[in-house]
Amino acid sequence: MRKITGELISAFKTYLINEEKSIATVKKYLRDITAFMLWLGVRSVEKNVVLEYKTVLIEKYAPASVNSVLSSLNSFFGYNEWHECQVKTMKLQKQIFSSEKKELTKAEYEKLLKAAQQKQNIKLFYLMQTICATGIRVSELKYITVDAVYRGEAAINCKGKMRIVLLPKQLCKMLKRYIKEQDIKQGSVFVSKYGRSLDRSNIWKLMKALCECAGVSKEKVFPHNLRHLFARTYYSMEKDVVRLADILGHSSVNTTRIYTIETSDVHRRQIQKLGLLRC
Repeated sequence: MRKITGELISAFKTYLINEEKSIATVKKYLRDITAFMLWLGVRSVEKNVVLEYKTVLIEKYAPASVNSVLSSLNSFFGYNEWHECQVKTMKLQKQIFSSEKKELTKAEYEKLLKAAQQKQNIKLFYLMQTICATGIRVSELKYITVDAVYRGEAAINCKGKMRIVLLPKQLCKMLKRYIKEQDIKQGSVFVSKYGRSLDRSNIWKLMKALCECAGVSKEKVFPHNLRHLFARTYYSMEKDVVRLADILGHSSVNTTRIYTIETSDVHRRQIQKLGLLRC
């Protein structure tokens, strides 16, 4: 009888850490496995039960989310050599345009900046601009240090890969002013009042608090969308997906292509320009 226990989950966590998975990835895997364990109850882990859980997921979540959970479970089953319990993920049709409901526009981004100023949240005002002007991940914000600002570049170590992120001169000028005003001597520029690095949930809450004042939908407001906006803006100007992949720190250009997908409105206008209709 296959049972998921705290000991198995703990051992799997150690395995993921030794595999140098990111903290966010480890948390995500463990969260998915724990949710499955709670749903499972006293039952044994069997292929038919996992398929039942897959059906439950399909009824509740989007295909991409379902596949994400199944990937976590399959990894856990593989680690424990429960290969017969692994299930196939859903086949997804390639997305040709993004949802306008979830993509943050430049105008909406500027409204968020204005709202941060109105609320006198200067830290958030500069933080959002730092992410949006460089395209860094939220987890990489800690590498924006006092030294990095004065050098004009940040050395970022993410997922075992090192890359140099150039900081625009205007951004450096702004951050130097912020560093001086806040009397920050060394280390990361953006930290909590206790001196700890800000994590995704901290920033997410701060940004959500701006939505009503800014008049921007909460669906569009989360830290990673600032990285999306940088990528879309860069690609619209340069049309160089390979260079963009390097800037974003992607190992595969296929990952970067997700960021270059236009909205359905832009896609519709492109089709209309073909001039193949006569009224």
